[in-house]
Amino acid sequence: MPRKLSSLAPDWWDYTTLDTAIIQDAATLTAEKMRKLSRPGFQVVLYDTLEDFYLAEALEYIHAWRQATPDNPAGICGPIGPTEQLPLVARLVNELGISLKAAHFWGMDEWYLEDREAPPTHPLSFEKADRELCFRRIRKELVMPDAQLHFPKADTAAYRKSWEGVRCVVMQGGQGDIKHWAFNDPPRRAGRYRNDPPTAAEYRKLATRVVDLHPVTIAQNARTSGGGNVTLVPVKAITVGPAETWKAEKVSIWHAGTHDNPFGQRLTTLMIAKKIVDTAVPMSLLGEHPNVQFNFYRGGIGSCGVEMH
Repeated sequence: MPRKLSSLAPDWWDYTTLDTAIIQDAATLTAEKMRKLSRPGFQVVLYDTLEDFYLAEALEYIHAWRQATPDNPAGICGPIGPTEQLPLVARLVNELGISLKAAHFWGMDEWYLEDREAPPTHPLSFEKADRELCFRRIRKELVMPDAQLHFPKADTAAYRKSWEGVRCVVMQGGQGDIKHWAFNDPPRRAGRYRNDPPTAAEYRKLATRVVDLHPVTIAQNARTSGGGNVTLVPVKAITVGPAETWKAEKVSIWHAGTHDNPFGQRLTTLMIAKKIVDTAVPMSLLGEHPNVQFNFYRGGIGSCGVEMH
């Protein structure tokens, strides 16, 4: 039988096109059942306080950068969303006196406007957020050279090349309402993908690129960053691809409960744990990565019970 049309955007693929049984199984998961879905290659970790949650996220930067040496440069790829960890990273580097001269950082994505990347002067610029919340707060004698900060550009060649010869110890991310990491959104339901979404093997080949954003992603970013003003949010972005993601030794996803909802957090946990891979749910592809960790703030997991408001 043909797959269901999306109930969110019929011209796109997304999680609403999944088999109903998967949806129902995900909705029944409790926090403890989610934790027990850990398996070799996929760990589920729960944090009881936001302080512990964001400190643990910040420490991933420190652990990655401490491994960097002139002969073996290393780094971390990090998100905008969440951002609460970034000032903590700068404070830890400064307080511990950690030299980052051999360390690298990759930004995950950037908005695409008028045939180029959004400039750092743009109010929604991800590069601007990284620099202001973290790197400009690190003491000058400790911070890495600017050439070792890699931000996606419309011409992706330099960014893609920066992944060669440098270990990415960990790629961090959040999870959006459409179940993406970075801006690896589900594709449009058109052309050769009208009846079925791309295979996982096809999607895995995608490298850093300019992407069209799913309508749900546009609406979410308006809600989280623009006070709900959808007209502020670009409809395209430049995003790190699965090709680069699979170069990361570890993928660490942070769920504070503020970006995706209780159901979404459960759905991708279930799909990755059970290796149910479907490109209508891009995050599910991480079920094929050898080292993934999902980090949850327990207070943000919520419930899928019906409650009228």
